[in-house]
Amino acid sequence: MSDWPGVYAETGLFLCLEGGEGAGKSTQAGLLRQWLSETGHDVVLTHEPGDTPVGRQVREILLDPATGALAPRAEALLYAADKAEHLDKVVWPALRRGAVVVTDRYVDSTLAYQGAGRDLPQDELEDVVRWATGDLRPHLTVLLDLEPESGLGRFAERDRIEGESVAFHRRVRERFLALATPDRHLVVDARLAPDEIAAQVRSRVEGLLG
Repeated sequence: MSDWPGVYAETGLFLCLEGGEGAGKSTQAGLLRQWLSETGHDVVLTHEPGDTPVGRQVREILLDPATGALAPRAEALLYAADKAEHLDKVVWPALRRGAVVVTDRYVDSTLAYQGAGRDLPQDELEDVVRWATGDLRPHLTVLLDLEPESGLGRFAERDRIEGESVAFHRRVRERFLALATPDRHLVVDARLAPDEIAAQVRSRVEGLLG
């Protein structure tokens, strides 16, 4: 969404980690929280979908293989509902008090997975996520880039989305890369060692902390 002006929180800092399956987002989110906490910041580590009571129910529907096939638009709307609840209950309250919010997945995931993966019209999907999030954009999105064949090989068992075809996940990766802009994204090779990735992320985030 390079042409999305969006809204940026006047207090607090909103950071997002994105990437395909097995790229190490949760690991890097944890390392980022640890570093920020050690340097004296109030940090909220969160994720989508599922970091609210309502979101956990939505997550179960979305990721449980037993759910089976969902209409692509229904799937997109469920993710949008999780985002709306997540921002209302977790993200905005933290930003308003001046905290640093680190989220594992946000808008780019919807545009990549449902837009490219499910082949939904991009402009329509953008309208949905803009409305669901109130146009809130992260100050920085870290994209951990990894070939799907490598990432999917890290799972012994797969959820409903992880179990999609390699072709699906290739389309997702391509869309992630197409969405990345130099001013609002940091693209990192997810094949690097975790500490090397963390160092690149810290270097970029330091410039945003003021």
